[in-house]
Amino acid sequence: MSGALTRFRFMAYVVGVGLLLLVVAMIAKYAGGTETMMRVVGPVHGFLYAIYLVLTVDLALKARWSIKATVLVLLAGTIPFVSFYAERKVVESVRAEKAL
Repeated sequence: MSGALTRFRFMAYVVGVGLLLLVVAMIAKYAGGTETMMRVVGPVHGFLYAIYLVLTVDLALKARWSIKATVLVLLAGTIPFVSFYAERKVVESVRAEKAL
């Protein structure tokens, strides 16, 4: 399970940073009138988020999370800064072998 946890942690950070870049790109698009950053960051974040979803489900199956916990962790990648918080909570619960 340590491999699944490591992969999840990496992608949680990548998706969290990507989401923050997406927010900056959206601000640049709507406040600055430039769509260049959005055209690059949007699809890249979407692709990385899809990988995050797969790796999260993999960890959830191995750690035997409930469906509710799995869905909440999956949604954590859609709200800025929440993926960082969720990553911390997931690591704590998996290492302690507690239910999420």
